[in-house]
Amino acid sequence: MGKIFFPQYARYRKVGIEIDTGKSIMEHIKKAGGIEIFSECGGRGVCGSDIIRIESGLDSLSPLSNAEKKFQKQGKLKKNQRLACQAKVIKDKKDIIVFISNIGTYTVLSDIIKRDTELNPMAYKDGKNVYYFPDKKLDNYKGKILGLAVDVGTTTIVMQVIDLEKGDNIGNPIAFKNPQIAYGNDVISRIGYTINNKDGIKELQDSVVKAINENLKELEKDLGLNNREIRNSIYDAVVVGNSTMRNIFFGKDVKSLGFVPFEADDKSPVLLTAGKMGLEINENGMVYGPAIIGGHAGADCLADIIAARIYQSPEISMIIDIGTNGEVAIGNNNKIMTASCAAGGAYEGYQISCGTGAIAGAITEINIDEGEVNYSTIGNKPPVGVCGSGVIDLLAELFKNGTMNSRTRINKPFNIYNDMYISQEDINQLIIAKAGLRTDQDLLIKYFGINIDDVDRVFLAGAFGNYMNIENAMTIGLLPGISKHKYIRFGNGALAGAIDMLISKKIRNDSENLAKSIIHTKPNEIEGEGFLYMVADNMYFNKINQI
Repeated sequence: MGKIFFPQYARYRKVGIEIDTGKSIMEHIKKAGGIEIFSECGGRGVCGSDIIRIESGLDSLSPLSNAEKKFQKQGKLKKNQRLACQAKVIKDKKDIIVFISNIGTYTVLSDIIKRDTELNPMAYKDGKNVYYFPDKKLDNYKGKILGLAVDVGTTTIVMQVIDLEKGDNIGNPIAFKNPQIAYGNDVISRIGYTINNKDGIKELQDSVVKAINENLKELEKDLGLNNREIRNSIYDAVVVGNSTMRNIFFGKDVKSLGFVPFEADDKSPVLLTAGKMGLEINENGMVYGPAIIGGHAGADCLADIIAARIYQSPEISMIIDIGTNGEVAIGNNNKIMTASCAAGGAYEGYQISCGTGAIAGAITEINIDEGEVNYSTIGNKPPVGVCGSGVIDLLAELFKNGTMNSRTRINKPFNIYNDMYISQEDINQLIIAKAGLRTDQDLLIKYFGINIDDVDRVFLAGAFGNYMNIENAMTIGLLPGISKHKYIRFGNGALAGAIDMLISKKIRNDSENLAKSIIHTKPNEIEGEGFLYMVADNMYFNKINQI
């Protein structure tokens, strides 16, 4: 019997995947785990993002589907190329060699703000034993007590191992693509998968757990340690994510998050044993999921608030976290309000023709001088597309140079590099994505009863906040036009908050009390029909945003 090989991945270069006839290449990829492939539509054959090239074994696959024929006519599928979700294996006698077209090592933000948090973890040593507060015995003390903090993002996962006796990092932060992206690039697609597939939640949960396990193994190898030396010493893990990501990680039903009123059935903190979840840390170790705030503002938004310490300060601060799921928080030690919106994948390299993720060759900065496009790419590689920060620059430059008017219209597609361009349809996707997030910002300020000038600090969380040109973001109206000095690049706030909750019982307790007091708003419901008009107004570029 033949096997399927993926030469771009070391583990599947010589050891192939057993063929399961009747199953698509995508289904084989999901079953194998550890293979990065995009599927914006969740495998329905309508997005065309899961293009593969068949190096050998093409005759072992089903004929082109109608969806593939459509993409072929459009010139998007070339010779020996297929869509992974449409190409089914119908013969098992020969090996099949597959190359994935849209692949690259992502540059993922793992930096976090630095602070001195008092070390007082839940897992501790007493005599010759390791306990979990208050007095649950976990193991005999074997020389170290470690913890694991994880930020499960819709697109990427970042994690850090911490020495819970010293507070030191063990190795560097580990960042990798969320394998669930093979099931769809947004939370709605993944919720739909759990609804339409009997074992969907377990399948999605296992994909992330397996990826974390594999990366912990790699950490041990990188540090030259014995097998399981780190994993067996991890007694506590804190895992944050938006409402859907957190609940899927803990195997909880997410159906209610896909339908009005878009609320999780259970928002309370979760605490399970590692052994029950299949997480390869100490089998008696505990895994904690902080509380969900409300709607799609999940444990990651709570972690942002914890890390920024806005709940301890009388000054009014705002947190803006731009990702596939956009989140905004505003408040101080008296009151905190939040809102969330589906920002979509347009700013993460999806949904636009010139877009790409933050991989080698992605354009991160753009300047247009007398019609000439100047750019910088990740790794100084030849351009392969434009990632989020580059897209913001591109829109701002098109506007400032008069190529695009304030109504966001261009006369013809604008060429960026070779056959790479941005079209009016692309711009429409981008302005819709930014308008919803900006509307949430404006309305939260209104609900809080202040003006934008009353905000003392604006924390920009996540990769966008770290890498974007703030002035250009204000120019296109993604961010409010205030003094640039009020903006603070926050790094990975969700991971920082997860670490705080990992190393401090007090902060973990603070987070649980805080989650109950935060006011989560749903501006679209509060404003009714007026909300759509506000979003429409924020689609346009107003010169007042130019600083």
